[in-house]
Amino acid sequence: MTPRPFSSEMDSPSGRNWVPLAIATILVAAVVAAGFLLTGRTRPAPMALNAPADPYASNLTVTDLKMLESTNLAGGKVTYLDGHMANHGDRTITAVRVLVIFRNYAGEVAQNETVPVTPVGIREPYVDTVPMSRAPLAPGRGRDFRLIFDHVSPDWAGALPELRVVQTVSN
Repeated sequence: MTPRPFSSEMDSPSGRNWVPLAIATILVAAVVAAGFLLTGRTRPAPMALNAPADPYASNLTVTDLKMLESTNLAGGKVTYLDGHMANHGDRTITAVRVLVIFRNYAGEVAQNETVPVTPVGIREPYVDTVPMSRAPLAPGRGRDFRLIFDHVSPDWAGALPELRVVQTVSN
């Protein structure tokens, strides 16, 4: 009897085991979905540049603005805007959103974002922020804050951005 070089069982599609391929497909889909959920944070659309300031904004002053840059573990650049906000009004503020405008060398808008003001909770061993709802800004008080930007336009000139208080929430 002459040996056959190929087995007919291996050539037929019914002999193939599809379970490992199905498991691999499910795992890849799960990793892709997790990537979108973790890194694809949806940002709210930026407010229009001509958005009016919040009526209570005249009672809030922002001082001591400074920019810092750092690299994260993935090699990306993170930009921080630190400052101090004081409440000269008669309300306790539990949330503040600011419109941040980054300009290029020609003075044109390179990027604008609307972000919440996050007060600094602790400074040692590293700076950590908390939501303003957990650290309200009482009348007559001030607090340091930090705004974090995962991406800033490469067209940005590097000067301090403009800040405009566009929303406040109070008790």
